[in-house]
Amino acid sequence: MRKIFFSILLSLFPVFLFGQLKNGYEINVTIRDLQDSTVFLAYHLGDKQYIKDTVKLDRTGNGVFHGQEYLPQGIYMIVLPGRKYFEILISENQRFSLRCTFSDYFNTLKFTGSEENSAFVEYQKNWVTMQQTAIAISKRIQNNRQNNDSLKILGPIQKHQEEYMKSYLKSVVKANEGKFLGTLVKGLLPVDVPEFTVPVGYKNPDSVRWVMNYNYNKDHFFDNIDLNDERLIRTPLLYSRLDSFFTNILIQSPDTINKEIDKLIKKCGANYKLFQFVSVYLFNHFRESEIMGHDAVMVKIADDIYLSGKADWVTREFKEDLRKQIDLIRPNLIGKKAENIVMDSYKGIFVSLYDVEKDFTVLYFWEPNCGHCQEATPKLKAYYDRPKDYSLEVFAVCTTSDKEKWTKYIEDNKLIWINGWDPKRISHFDYYYNVQSTPTIYVLDKNKKIIAKKLAVEEIGPFIDHYRKFFK
Repeated sequence: MRKIFFSILLSLFPVFLFGQLKNGYEINVTIRDLQDSTVFLAYHLGDKQYIKDTVKLDRTGNGVFHGQEYLPQGIYMIVLPGRKYFEILISENQRFSLRCTFSDYFNTLKFTGSEENSAFVEYQKNWVTMQQTAIAISKRIQNNRQNNDSLKILGPIQKHQEEYMKSYLKSVVKANEGKFLGTLVKGLLPVDVPEFTVPVGYKNPDSVRWVMNYNYNKDHFFDNIDLNDERLIRTPLLYSRLDSFFTNILIQSPDTINKEIDKLIKKCGANYKLFQFVSVYLFNHFRESEIMGHDAVMVKIADDIYLSGKADWVTREFKEDLRKQIDLIRPNLIGKKAENIVMDSYKGIFVSLYDVEKDFTVLYFWEPNCGHCQEATPKLKAYYDRPKDYSLEVFAVCTTSDKEKWTKYIEDNKLIWINGWDPKRISHFDYYYNVQSTPTIYVLDKNKKIIAKKLAVEEIGPFIDHYRKFFK
């Protein structure tokens, strides 16, 4: 866990590179050696940035961002020519001034009327120095991986540096308690995972300890983040923590993920904007995921949030389209029993998927003229024809209506597996198995339970070998 924490410390700075009587905001900007130029006020929203305001600096480098309504609080950016920028905090006090030089904006940045932004700049400068030291130590360790004597010396130095950096973050949180800066820096603190002692008698104490560490880190990952503070929406922090949790922390099992989604939604459900932000993140993350089985997570998010009516920010048309998509996914989730399909075949007799009595069935949807199929089918045949594995069968379904091309391809390539033919789609195979492109592959066990889907042909053999080893 110490190495994990140290790597987290090295990645924190890029996230933050850098009650009024009057309504609205007024930010006076002076940028020396930058005259008659346009600068922008932008803000973070998740992993994206958007422009809020624009100002043209005068001949002395002065300009004012102003508006009659308060800005939603968060981390904003002053964007300069040449894609340069620095970040500022927008909290309760939205009337202040800043000045810097264009050539060295970070080191010369000063604020008037915003103690919190002054503290933010000081924090960033200190953090840069600490990171430079930490990176140098990491490089020395990498360069001396084969030198045990050097590693014995550098290990304690690295540990001391990480403890120093962690202590500094805590001091910033304490000094800025109740302020936005304190909230942000606290959110950067990783979980303090205790040193677990495995009771005597366990055969695999290292594995038990790993499970203890994993569960503790998982259960406490969001302890330092206020999931009802909507200011975090306009920072990179919340998005990066969500992404880290669902990408790197959790075991990528749908059951595990779905349980953690329930916990997370419960924590942020009291704040509508945070509930919306987290829901949209989850929807986009798992809709775009290419990890096998994550479509089950997508179905849960759709059912629990979007199709239930809780997501009142989407249109009726969006929900209707989503419902259609989910209805195509629902019948073929991993773990479900595959729907039986009965159809004519190359041999002129009707064949049924359920009549296949093998330990594994590869359900293969293909077309003779499909470019990807022309690459995949010979590979599948080579796997099928190797020293005959009588525990496996291929049930191939041609999705085209051109019978002549279908039969010719079978004969030319000597495809001796089960070749199904249903040009009118009476079996509804396209619905039950969501066949929207070819080739589409499913792997079924002997009970016709779906155990894998949408694999590449090259992945079928290793998957079945792995399944035999660990699940039989």
